Amino acid sequence: MAESDPTRASSALAAPWPAPAEAVRPEWIDANGHMNVAYYVLVFDHATDAFLDLLDVGERYRTMEGMAFFVTEAHVTYERELCGGDQLQVFTQILGFDGTRLVLFHQMQCERLGGPAAATNEVLCLNVDLETRRAVPLAAAARQRLHAAAAAHAQLPRPARAGRTISLATRRPG
Repeated sequence: MAESDPTRASSALAAPWPAPAEAVRPEWIDANGHMNVAYYVLVFDHATDAFLDLLDVGERYRTMEGMAFFVTEAHVTYERELCGGDQLQVFTQILGFDGTRLVLFHQMQCERLGGPAAATNEVLCLNVDLETRRAVPLAAAARQRLHAAAAAHAQLPRPARAGRTISLATRRPG
């Protein structure tokens, strides 16, 4: 893989990283008059792709190295209703990286609503060799970039919604 642009990669270290803004499209509105759950996931997927591209482990990595990240697990929380035309921005933070696996946490903000996140998404990504279709460690240069970004993000507070599970048990404050 060719040398990555250090200014591009270093902007990912200014965490949490802001993905390009998007607007809720009319076709994303469901029968209940708000954004359908599938489109929250789509917006989060766009943010994942943009973040991976920024660190040169997206499309270019797939083409040059024959490897790609596959999402193997995801958890979404829907905190606030989003409506047609709402301006959205997703902020991405690395929660963990071990050379093969990457955990990302996304927080979706809505300009109209302000305040806390409208939704969150935590994903476990696995680096896969596209020929063997097996998990493998990242190529050395890519691994270095991800370790640097993960180290910078490790200095951030852990998001309160990270690591949540689904349960009917009563939630306790704190």
